[in-house]
Amino acid sequence: MFEDKSRRRNPSATTMDDEDRRRRHSGAAPVASASPPRLDEAAVLAAYSRWAPIYDWVFGRVFDAGRKAAVEIINRRRGALLEVGVGTGITLPRYAPHLTVTGIDLSPAMLAVARRRVEAGGIATVAALHEMDATCLGFADGSFETVAVMYTITVVPHPDAVMAEVERVTAPGGEAIIVSHFASESGWRRAIETALTPFTKKLGWRPDFPIDRILGRPGFELIETKRLGLFGIFTVARLRRKAD
Repeated sequence: MFEDKSRRRNPSATTMDDEDRRRRHSGAAPVASASPPRLDEAAVLAAYSRWAPIYDWVFGRVFDAGRKAAVEIINRRRGALLEVGVGTGITLPRYAPHLTVTGIDLSPAMLAVARRRVEAGGIATVAALHEMDATCLGFADGSFETVAVMYTITVVPHPDAVMAEVERVTAPGGEAIIVSHFASESGWRRAIETALTPFTKKLGWRPDFPIDRILGRPGFELIETKRLGLFGIFTVARLRRKAD
């Protein structure tokens, strides 16, 4: 059932580090990033190797409101679905049988749990689970009618590159469903987020991630956003891929 691909790097996907190396080689000054990533791949993998055995028990109920809302939207759609950051596969049993589901994740430990879940549950909707870097997805342009990114965009080292890839692989007229906690502008939640920010690497996610970073892609238009969970701590955003 499963095709297991190692993490691949897309030569056309350029990170800030790649650009800086080229500019240094040519004698130009490095480009300063306004918001340098405070996470790296090693930190993410280490964090989720620790979380994998207990992730569902610790976070299953806490994050359920966002997952439930996303699945309700997704199950009204048709065609191929990509879940970016599939993790332990906690959402996979909930997808409607008319969907064809592909999941990707950077963490082998999380994927191992997801594969056991699919095999034990006989989840026929899942076509493949891949170990893959979300900044360089190994899929053709416009491959998926729906792309789901649940509680993932704030844990990747290069979220802008991930959103560029999500835009690329979403078919024209298709939708990207983004679920996450995003930074508050003020109040007690903002104070907590600020206090947690120095521990970003140990947490494995950014407490202070602004929603504007996912809403600025030129190929997407915003359909709606909805606040969910206790005190509206999570947000579901629906983005539609513009026609080429």
